[in-house]
Order: sequence, then C-alpha cells, then structure tokens
Amino acid sequence: MLSKEDQRRFEQITRYLRESDPAFFARLDQRARANRGRYLVLLTIVLWAALPAMTVLAGRVAGAICAVVLLANSALLWRYRRRWL
Repeated sequence: MLSKEDQRRFEQITRYLRESDPAFFARLDQRARANRGRYLVLLTIVLWAALPAMTVLAGRVAGAICAVVLLANSALLWRYRRRWL
C-alpha cells in the first residue's frame, strides 16, 4: 500500500509517461489486457472442469452457484474477446 504522497507521485509519473510516450504506454496497456484475457480463459477452463466434481461432492446448490459463475465468466469472455485476446 502506498502512502498518499507516494500515490500522488506515482500518478504524476504515470501521467507524464502517458503524455510523453503514448506508444510505449499503449504497449504496456495492451500487455495488461492480454494478461487479463489469459486469466479469464484459465478461470473458465477451471470452472468447466470443476463443475461436475462440485455438483457431485458439494451438492446441487454448490453446483448451481458454480454454473452461474461459469455462465457470467463465459459471457464476459465472449463480450470482450476482441479486446483481451
């Protein structure tokens, strides 16, 4: 956790970098989006694999919760597929 002064300085540095070298900042931003997409794909795969086991071991309610989370995750992945992947 940064102090308020350190946070303010960090924001100034970030703002200066964004203004002085927008191409570099765009590349960094693009890499961050790609990482988010990879995590979302990984989460989707793990949820798909865990859904049957969760339903059998923890019951229908846990399986239903996992299925709802999986559907929301899949919808987000589908909605933002061009931006993250």
